Amino acid sequence: MVSFAAALAVALVLIVVRVYFKLRAARRARVASWDAQLIERLRARGYVPFNDYPVDFFLALPDQSSCQDVRARLEPEFSVDVKPMQDDAEFAFSLHATKSMRLILPDMQALSARMTTLASEFHGRYDGWAA
Repeated sequence: MVSFAAALAVALVLIVVRVYFKLRAARRARVASWDAQLIERLRARGYVPFNDYPVDFFLALPDQSSCQDVRARLEPEFSVDVKPMQDDAEFAFSLHATKSMRLILPDMQALSARMTTLASEFHGRYDGWAA
């Protein structure tokens, strides 16, 4: 009886772990495809892949201390400004980072991954980019 319960518990743990990693991979794929779709739309509007454009990255952060820490990691590579958010109790600040760069998919995917990791590290959220 005990061995059956233990085997069932192990099986449930394995299922939960597998589901977790599948959801994590799906989230990464969605971000990667979002970057590709946005670059496609920009190129259709006339953006040239070999020109530099100002690219804006947006992070939602919970407090001023997080904003200062993220700003310290991004400057001087990015120009950074922070604004308080009135409507969001969980993420009280919006951090906006700008960098002049080419719109090349692997570069944008790498920066999106970097911003997602940075936002998560400070209990925030990466809200994407715009050019």
